[in-house]
Amino acid sequence: MATPSSSSFCFIILAFALLHVPAFAFTTEELEEVPFSYAGQMGPANWGKLHPQFQECVVGKSQSPVDIITNKTELNPNLKPLSRNYRPGKSTLVNNGFNVGVRFDEDVGVLLVDGKNYSLKQMHWHSPSEHRIDGLQYPAELHLVHRTDDGNIAVVGILYQYGDADPLLSKLKNKLDELAKDVCASNEQSQVSLGTMDTKLIRRNTRRYYRYMGSLTTPPCSEKVAWHILGKIRDISKDQVAALKAPLNSDCKDNSRPLQPLNGRRIQLYDETPDGSDF
Repeated sequence: MATPSSSSFCFIILAFALLHVPAFAFTTEELEEVPFSYAGQMGPANWGKLHPQFQECVVGKSQSPVDIITNKTELNPNLKPLSRNYRPGKSTLVNNGFNVGVRFDEDVGVLLVDGKNYSLKQMHWHSPSEHRIDGLQYPAELHLVHRTDDGNIAVVGILYQYGDADPLLSKLKNKLDELAKDVCASNEQSQVSLGTMDTKLIRRNTRRYYRYMGSLTTPPCSEKVAWHILGKIRDISKDQVAALKAPLNSDCKDNSRPLQPLNGRRIQLYDETPDGSDF
């Protein structure tokens, strides 16, 4: 089998400090570039063979994403509302080759989980969605990645169905178009400054979410990640999904990791709505 060219696969930036935050939360001094893909010989089935630090992608027992079967979730009355206290801050739109995301370049606030503050570090999109609800895969999924000072990770996942344009992506349209013109070459990142970003569009309250312990969905697939998948499905337009895919390398345009087994894990439900809706 021929070796893929540099433009046909993705590069992840591996943090040897093992803080387990996805690529662009680190400085270049902490990083090593490791190629991977979503198809072919460097695809998800072979991630564990690409680098010694990627072993959890194969041997891990608490991996993500998962299929959330709603009638098997467990209502947990001890769970608290998701308290997200975000504020505007300087940010950068980034094309990693394997996803498009926003890096927050200063303190933009926290997510409160079990009495502990997790600082919002970055957010990024996958298309199609990685998590599923009752077997249904959605057109896109947004991950809001948070970290404590001691390296613990909490992610808020937001699923999108086709419909009206997403207000956040509408605001980013011109910047996304600019990013698509500067397609990543080899292992380089393309970046576009967003200036001060208003975070109000990502801090909307939710009355329903699913929680479980899982992993990062890209190499090194590190575990002990607290996942919170919102019950409210947001709208996104087909043009917006296309804009998220446009800058990506060819083998990463469908950047969704296959479902992983629960292996006995239980998915907890927070629900303050009497009829199970989230409107």
